[in-house]
Amino acid sequence: MEWITDPDIWIAFFTLCALEIVLGIDNIIFISILTSRLPVHQQARGRRIGLALAMFTRIALLLSLAWMMKLTAPILVVGSNEISGRDLILLVGGLFLMYKSVNEIHAKVEEADQPTKKVKKAKFSAIILQIILVDIVFSLDSVITAVGMVNEIGVMVAAVVTSVAVMMVAAGPISNFVNKHPTVKVLALAFLIMIGVALIGEGLGFHIPKGYIYFSMAFSVGVEFVNIRLKSRPETSKTTE
Repeated sequence: MEWITDPDIWIAFFTLCALEIVLGIDNIIFISILTSRLPVHQQARGRRIGLALAMFTRIALLLSLAWMMKLTAPILVVGSNEISGRDLILLVGGLFLMYKSVNEIHAKVEEADQPTKKVKKAKFSAIILQIILVDIVFSLDSVITAVGMVNEIGVMVAAVVTSVAVMMVAAGPISNFVNKHPTVKVLALAFLIMIGVALIGEGLGFHIPKGYIYFSMAFSVGVEFVNIRLKSRPETSKTTE
């Protein structure tokens, strides 16, 4: 029980929790977008199951550290690039994010063009399967961050469980906000396309600093919030002559 009085462990725990939450925001957004295709009474359940699967995926990868380390070993060479198992997962995950996001944007455009057309609801099992695939991609980045920061497996697992618990609380409000504002949903899908491009670049050996990505996201969100604020203001009455 010496870890209880060790300040370094607590600092590592809270720092890792914060990073896991930041890394999990895009996961929340994607889960929210996917579950919005479900009937209303199934959406909250879908979000909970999706985040629970994300937690179990992260813990399973943490407990498979030996296998995780082997993922960085080259398994094939394409041109001058050595491709590892991790790179393949990032490439496939990036392509999947881009494909799914473009499809969702296309669906939103069709809904806008044909407002009276009845939107076909997705099957619960199909949405959960897609969430599992996304969880694997996002969990890989999260687990690699955890392994690089902390040596204690118990601290890693505790940080993952705590961060997912926070995300479960935040998932509902975030999902409601995204679904309430269609332009925010399209913006979130555009972010996921950008993340998909970054994952593909990472898989091919081109590192894009996360600071640039987060700054562009923050700037775009700031502009969108200004637009939402302006739209929410009641129109000023016309001045009479």
